Amino acid sequence: MTAIFDTHAHYDDEAFDRDREELLCSLPKQGIARVVNVGASLDSCKRTIELMDRYDYIYGAIGIHPSDTAELTEAGVEWLRQQCGHEKCVAVGEIGLDYYWDEPERKIQKNWFVRQLDLARQVKKPVIIHSREAAKDTADILTAEHAGEIGGVIHCYSYTKESAKVYLDMDFYFGIGGVLTFKNAKKLKEAVEYIPLDHIVLETDCPYLAPEPNRGKRNSSLNLPYVVSALAELKGLDEEEVRRVTWDNALKLYRMEA
Repeated sequence: MTAIFDTHAHYDDEAFDRDREELLCSLPKQGIARVVNVGASLDSCKRTIELMDRYDYIYGAIGIHPSDTAELTEAGVEWLRQQCGHEKCVAVGEIGLDYYWDEPERKIQKNWFVRQLDLARQVKKPVIIHSREAAKDTADILTAEHAGEIGGVIHCYSYTKESAKVYLDMDFYFGIGGVLTFKNAKKLKEAVEYIPLDHIVLETDCPYLAPEPNRGKRNSSLNLPYVVSALAELKGLDEEEVRRVTWDNALKLYRMEA
């Protein structure tokens, strides 16, 4: 059976403080062969580097989440650039726009989004895009910045199949996780039916967004088989095919060796 690649996790989160080592050590035995831990703030990027250094099968992404961009400075961007040189850093992220909250103001979010896209271009790494309630501005910025030349993934994809076409035209991947198993995820299911399997990667966004039947509980990579099952059913494929294709997609997305 093909192993699973969790392309987006936050194991540095305090939700894992009580049992982090035990949980992470259990992943390879449970068929989770690789994980990318994703930075969101300067502090979480530092913790991500510690996890990369400690566990062979954990890789990292370095970047500042839109909700944390108020703290970012040019000195911070320079620090990010240096960390991107780490041999196990595979992407710049997560970066983007989040209009669910009123702060930081949108002008600040947009400024640092564009700046970090530029950073990714400089260091030749793909980007992990966070976009919540900001579909048009995200698409407009990625188009204006020719993000298709950079490459990357729309993390936790939540928009329509019409929006998906914009990102497919850029040859972006789509991160699909536990929300796909929710009964009320009609819009996402329609989008996933439309998106070709060769542009889908598996992710948890743990500790958030645990799939059914564990919705509302702390999420981890161990829940990804539920997402595989939901994706296989939606696509009319067997689960092994979904595992194999999404594994290959993750390697291509992050430009990694098999």
